[in-house]
Amino acid sequence: MMERQYRNVLVLSGCQATLQTTGATLISVTGLAGFALATDKSFATVPLTCYVLGSAITTIPASLLMGAIGRRGGFQAGTVLGMFGAAMCAAAMYLANFWLLCGGMTVMGMYTAFGKYYRFAAADAAEADFRAKAISLTLAGGIAGGIFGPEMAKHTAGLDTAHDYLGSYLSLIFVAMVAALFLTRLDIPRLSDAERKDSGRPLAVIMRQPVFIVAALASMLSYGIMNLFMTSTPLAMRAHDHHFHDAAFVLQWHMIGMYGPSFFTGSLIHRFGVLKVILAGIALLFVCIIAALADTALLNFWVAL
Repeated sequence: MMERQYRNVLVLSGCQATLQTTGATLISVTGLAGFALATDKSFATVPLTCYVLGSAITTIPASLLMGAIGRRGGFQAGTVLGMFGAAMCAAAMYLANFWLLCGGMTVMGMYTAFGKYYRFAAADAAEADFRAKAISLTLAGGIAGGIFGPEMAKHTAGLDTAHDYLGSYLSLIFVAMVAALFLTRLDIPRLSDAERKDSGRPLAVIMRQPVFIVAALASMLSYGIMNLFMTSTPLAMRAHDHHFHDAAFVLQWHMIGMYGPSFFTGSLIHRFGVLKVILAGIALLFVCIIAALADTALLNFWVAL
């Protein structure tokens, strides 16, 4: 049992690395790809909006599917979506079809929805005394992927000089394949009939709690602001004559900033309370905004992100 839980966490950490490699690569290139393909340049970030929407509409169905067929089967279904979505995006760049890129990014968002459950699967797979560390180790894979993804984007964006960013999307097919190979080693028992019937408190009861409403609103607003910064940065940096490699560097540090604190935010919450930590996050968002508005130098983009 102990050996199995360690192996599962190692597998899920690797899968998290592939997921964040995919996410970081998409954020690095898709705004620019949308700008290149869109007739109306104000639509440049629509494909990234489709990516977020694809994730949002699939989150609950992904959970229900995994409840029915198990974690490994559900995650494998997600990797198939990832391969298909990346192929659609690559075809969009080859055919110079903006709306096909939007469709491909929607499917990539659906793949991401499945991947969001890696950390929860790590908790499921671990015994109580190992659970917190299991989640941290899984998230550590996200840091590795966040660093590797922009690097991969730098080296693949211009592989086909006739079709910008085609190489980046093709590379993501292989990243999803690697995740599928990792998942062949995942061994989490399927839920028993009794566990499937025990659904806990009704969702409507949970959603009526003030603490849920505050948490959901704080998450929605902060994620929205973060998305605004993250998706617009490659376009803004190009507009101010920064090299694509600089944008990839900035996004690498954004990923480190996004996942690095996961190792100690739990301890901060335990010591200071949830609301104080949420307020600290809001304060950091104001620092981000001030840094971004102060100048358009590389240092300002780096500090903000």
